Amino acid sequence: MNPTDEVDDLLTRAGVRWRADQPSAPEPDLERMLGGRRNRAWVPALAAASVAAIAAAALTVLPEGGPEPTAGPSQSVAQSNQPEARTVQSGSSNDDLLIRPGDKVQVSGDVIAVPGKAPVFCPPLAKPAIGYPPGKEPAPSCPDTLAVTLKGVNLDRLTDPKMIKGVRTGRAAVIGLWGDRSIDVQEQKAPVVPVSKPLAPLPCPPPAGGWVSKPSNINSPAVVDFLAARADQIYGPVTYYPNGSSRGAPVVMMVGVAHGDLEAFRTAFEKVYEGNLCVAPVLLSRTDTDRVNQQVGDLMSQRELGITMSGGSGLDGGRVLVQLLAYTEQVKAALTPVGLDMVEVAPAVRPVK
Repeated sequence: MNPTDEVDDLLTRAGVRWRADQPSAPEPDLERMLGGRRNRAWVPALAAASVAAIAAAALTVLPEGGPEPTAGPSQSVAQSNQPEARTVQSGSSNDDLLIRPGDKVQVSGDVIAVPGKAPVFCPPLAKPAIGYPPGKEPAPSCPDTLAVTLKGVNLDRLTDPKMIKGVRTGRAAVIGLWGDRSIDVQEQKAPVVPVSKPLAPLPCPPPAGGWVSKPSNINSPAVVDFLAARADQIYGPVTYYPNGSSRGAPVVMMVGVAHGDLEAFRTAFEKVYEGNLCVAPVLLSRTDTDRVNQQVGDLMSQRELGITMSGGSGLDGGRVLVQLLAYTEQVKAALTPVGLDMVEVAPAVRPVK
């Protein structure tokens, strides 16, 4: 297995996990939006995604060096022409990402070498988007609870090397043996270029004759109140564009059912909702997602666990994404009361199989 740096993939997936359990906005003119100026950071998501959707969910991020977790909004747009049917699954076990002392591991990303200290690998962290004038940039740093000492790394082989206020920095992919928050480097390469994964497709096949454009009352008080009253049962709604994002293309609202009878929910919901609808099974409800996010957020205060982010359940109401430094026995024990089948860990330090 090659080392992987999944920061862009994690941010892409986190970006679409913000408001999946909130009422969707009215249909936007995506043809105009996508034809004009775009945030270049989202171009890979637009190019690689497999479904048209606007979605989001709560995202808790541990700021670099900050004392407390913070939260804020975001939005992502993606498009596709190939919806497909799916069934809900809890996903693969996190245990294949578990590491123990002596295991062979891999990392890819930032390397920081402060004078008088051993070089360290630093996982992706949320940083303020501040444009510093040349020569005014702060010296690179990494919180002690997240820094991984690299024993034997070659600083002369770093990609994009820089010297900022006496601190050497660059990027590299390394493979070696895991120790006490350290790696004995055995192999060093250029950092891996991340590849964005497709977003979840619409989990319902098209009706006979295909999806057609029709108005939706998803933001009406009756619909909002109906879904809010069933937060323990449902997830979403999530907005999909199964035939592309041009003006006039059909919009489909997906509502996931985590608990209870799916058809009974559909029958009751169609009494207040008008428009294209997809009702599908999901793993977690709105309430489930909120609970998991809250519990994981509480664990962030235990800095020794190295948890840096708690995302939502994505487009498909699946496991809550948890970004962290390394998935160790200590972290596994801390997450067990949350529900290991309800979280998807995304460690920066990964085992080499």
